[in-house]
Amino acid sequence: MKQLYYFIELTRLKRPIGYLLLFWPCIWGLVLGYDFSNDIKNFIKLGLFFLIGAILMRSAGCIVNDIVDRDLDKDVERTKNRPIASGKVSVKLAYFYSALLCILAFFILIQFNFFTIVIAMLSMPLAFAYPFMKRLTYWPQLFLGITFNYGLILGWTATNTEISIIPIIFYIGAIFWTLGYDTIYGFQDIKDDEIIGVKSTSIKFKQNPKFFISLCYFVFFICLVITGYNMDFNLVYYIGIAIVFLHLFILQINFLKISSSESCLKIFKSNNFLGMMVFISLLIGKIII
Repeated sequence: MKQLYYFIELTRLKRPIGYLLLFWPCIWGLVLGYDFSNDIKNFIKLGLFFLIGAILMRSAGCIVNDIVDRDLDKDVERTKNRPIASGKVSVKLAYFYSALLCILAFFILIQFNFFTIVIAMLSMPLAFAYPFMKRLTYWPQLFLGITFNYGLILGWTATNTEISIIPIIFYIGAIFWTLGYDTIYGFQDIKDDEIIGVKSTSIKFKQNPKFFISLCYFVFFICLVITGYNMDFNLVYYIGIAIVFLHLFILQINFLKISSSESCLKIFKSNNFLGMMVFISLLIGKIII
């Protein structure tokens, strides 16, 4: 039972915000590319595959990240009690867990078409390189955005045999969305990070964080507008993304207090609601002509 508890802690299964933020871009891409004149059951099936895949890959990613960061985590107040950093789970066992989760995720992946499988496999080097980025650059959040939103492309290719400019523009916007919200998340650990010498956009832009985050969110919003225009979406879609705009710039930027870990975490988690709002807006835009 202890090992089960440590496994849940290791994979952050009790904190679903991580895999939900990984899942939303997948379902966005699926909505964009899906022909809703076909059987809706197939859409639901593919959506469930993406959800399960997001849970498995996020769990594996957390373990790999904790293995790489085990020495750093010991010196950070928020992470010092993580199972690997505290010695409750061995590195060898952690590698086994990670491999098992990746194998299960692969079985989910092969349910998709061959094109999607190939595109997904190409992202693996990026995913496993991410944990090292905080040691090399002030832009680890950018690498997270590239890997975390890759599912948007996979959502498109799940029902399309080629990639168009539409999901690419949306993908770029989603990268900036992640760049913004993960910068907010990084302010929780900024003091410890500066002491131990790791890098982040939170540190790089700590003098004027709201300007940088606002710029990221503005790029994301513009990409939402361009996507709606390219897809010839209805007016209801634009009303939906207007709510997204208000959420980004009123609820998040306006109320953000970077000196408060509680504020940063609360606003970071609110991006789950934003992901749902974008999904609903896309769905309405695609279905209601």
